[in-house]
Amino acid sequence: MSAGLVVGFDLDMTLIDTVPGFRDVLIALGAELGVEFPVEEMTSKLGPPLELLLAPYLPEERIPAAGDLFRALYPRHAIANVPAFAGAHEAIAAVRKHAGRVLVVTGKYPQNARLHLDHVGFDVDHLEGWVWGVGKADVLTREGAGIYVGDHVHDVEGALAAGVTSVSVLTGGCTRAELEGAGTHVVLETLEEFPDWLEDYLAGPLG
Repeated sequence: MSAGLVVGFDLDMTLIDTVPGFRDVLIALGAELGVEFPVEEMTSKLGPPLELLLAPYLPEERIPAAGDLFRALYPRHAIANVPAFAGAHEAIAAVRKHAGRVLVVTGKYPQNARLHLDHVGFDVDHLEGWVWGVGKADVLTREGAGIYVGDHVHDVEGALAAGVTSVSVLTGGCTRAELEGAGTHVVLETLEEFPDWLEDYLAGPLG
């Protein structure tokens, strides 16, 4: 398996801690729109598409324009202050150790996702943005992925829909019980555990 290893990673709250940047963009967006968003509450459950996150706080007709404005404000407020999670670079390096390909498959606007990858210096073969939940399955299948790593139940849905191994980390807003209930194959506390897990996985009967 290692000769053809392809591993996909989610971005927000899996590889990078998006909370500081997301918080600052929401504050800037609220100032532009004259709306006081419950920022702490909203950043505690990152994962769903932005428009769904905004939906409880804005009239439906204002959401598309608010989403566009959020994405326009994003580069100024949410790149320099967003770090890679501990273990993220090492997780990518673990895939490289086995001559594997690294994908980032995310619901984030692609141009902003690319800014994050460049800022933290991730070595990635393919970036696919604006895909969410089971929609990630098409990308994972097309790119030949065998593993998808995420933090949200919807990442699990995408992995399972593609028929690949679902690895979940507890750095996002979903609990172990929620992730296991969604059907993930593996739950890791953080990406720091991923290199050892990958070694064991590739050494196993299917490796």
